[in-house]
Amino acid sequence: MASATITSKGQITIPQEIRDYLNLDTGSKVDFVIDENGAVKLIPLNVPIQSLSGILHRPGMKSATLEEMEVAIQEGSSDWT
Repeated sequence: MASATITSKGQITIPQEIRDYLNLDTGSKVDFVIDENGAVKLIPLNVPIQSLSGILHRPGMKSATLEEMEVAIQEGSSDWT
């Protein structure tokens, strides 16, 4: 298991074996996601969006249709007016 130390500025160096595995280079961007179990995941942003499909899936969660997403967007945007 790879480990890192947090500096006084809150920074870490991602271990080389992890950078290699995630294909991270200087300037690469990553996101941190807390999943439903409380685990923190590091997500490289240099990957095709298709490969991220399902990373936030929860058992029993139904997929939304495009129409349902459009309605939710409309409802959400009306809250801001």
